[in-house]
Amino acid sequence: MILVTGGTGFIGSNLVGALSDQGERVSICDVLGTGEKWRNVAKHEIDELVDPLSLDEFLSRRMDDIDFVYHMGAVSATTETDADLIVDSNLRLSQRIWRWCAKHEVPLVYASSAATYGDGEQGFVDSDDRASLAALRPLNAYGWSKLAFDRWVAREVEDGHATPPHWAGLRFFNVYGPNEYHKDDMRSVVTKAYADAVAGQKVQLFRSHHPDYEDGGQMRDFVYVGDCVDVMLWLRDERPASGLYNLGTGRAQTWLELMGALYSAVDRELEVRWVDTPEEIRDTYQYFTQADMTKLREAGYTQPFSPVQDGVAAYVTHFLATPDPYR
Repeated sequence: MILVTGGTGFIGSNLVGALSDQGERVSICDVLGTGEKWRNVAKHEIDELVDPLSLDEFLSRRMDDIDFVYHMGAVSATTETDADLIVDSNLRLSQRIWRWCAKHEVPLVYASSAATYGDGEQGFVDSDDRASLAALRPLNAYGWSKLAFDRWVAREVEDGHATPPHWAGLRFFNVYGPNEYHKDDMRSVVTKAYADAVAGQKVQLFRSHHPDYEDGGQMRDFVYVGDCVDVMLWLRDERPASGLYNLGTGRAQTWLELMGALYSAVDRELEVRWVDTPEEIRDTYQYFTQADMTKLREAGYTQPFSPVQDGVAAYVTHFLATPDPYR
């Protein structure tokens, strides 16, 4: 049986769907809340749906059944200001799961984040030695919490403490795709702008406040969630060298390219309504992210990653434009 924490969330539920399609028995640790997050996994068989408060009991009771753990659960909002809540979920829980996997010799794949790179001044290379990690300066509490766990893992490894038999930390870049509908303001702009695009209305984008970037020329490494799932399945099957791995496309594209792909997919002309970047995030706004994918490629991963023109078209055609947009 495979355990997926955060399995009803965005990336986690796409992973659960893929594992279910493969006939795997999957248990999920997550909270559903009062909205329609349950729809993210409504099409898939679930072995157990575990409340996070009952995770320790579940791990004790099912220890002989669990043969792989994907730890996707986290407080993922970059705007969250409750640092205690973030630490409890993103650091302490991750440490508990790491130690359990090490003790019971269960492979682990966990979600790190490209937010650990901060403004990108140190580059976007997925080095996992302690010195390289210490040089990073995240811009928000979420990114700091993910880096804190990466640094803890690096020290555990260096000091020779017990580790899972195989592990990988994935630094997700700007992921978009089905099942992010519950994320409110943290949804991708593709999802947010879809209704306006279909109606032929203007899309709202932030102006640039950086002299090196034109309006809409701000660049991100946008990666389709289906491509992310393919990597996670490959890690389970192939077990390359343990360590941190970037998970983007390796190609930065502009917001105008992203929105152009969306409007093209719905056969509309792109028009933009420019607004100032809010002052509360202006000083920490990232103008450029691009994953260095060398490490994953050298580990043996050969599948291509979708540029936004292909990924957005697939998202619209197979999900957003259908009566049931869920994976």
